[in-house]
Amino acid sequence: MDLEREIYLTKEGLAKLEKEYEELKVLKNQRTKNDTLTTASSLEIDSEYSAFQEDLDLLESRIAELEIILKNYKLILSPGKGSPKEVLLGTTVIVEVEGQQDEFMIVGSLEANPMLGKISNESPVGRALLGRKIGEEVKVQSSVVTIYKIRKITYNL
Repeated sequence: MDLEREIYLTKEGLAKLEKEYEELKVLKNQRTKNDTLTTASSLEIDSEYSAFQEDLDLLESRIAELEIILKNYKLILSPGKGSPKEVLLGTTVIVEVEGQQDEFMIVGSLEANPMLGKISNESPVGRALLGRKIGEEVKVQSSVVTIYKIRKITYNL
């Protein structure tokens, strides 16, 4: 995990990560308790013990990763009263692309899920939309150039 990069989370995303962290700590405690009880008998079955140890290592890695995130995140906050004047983290943007409307919520990279309409602020489209206003056209170039015309900006957090 890149510690230099800011980690942006919505309240919902933060709650999910905190829940996962607590569940993994409980799971780790259960597994390490069981480990001390079965270590003597597991010495004879090296492959099973190795697999168990690998699982425990992965669990500890995820817990360490979550600890870093939970110590260094920045909460995406509402910009205040009124409708947003520009695209910010946490805004939902309705854009027109080639005559079709599409809707995106701009979130931090950890919460991005394009299938659910959540795009990262670090993605080409997210980066291009940030700071833009209703009516502006934004060109995003990948293998083809796509023009996004911003139609509406809302804030649902």
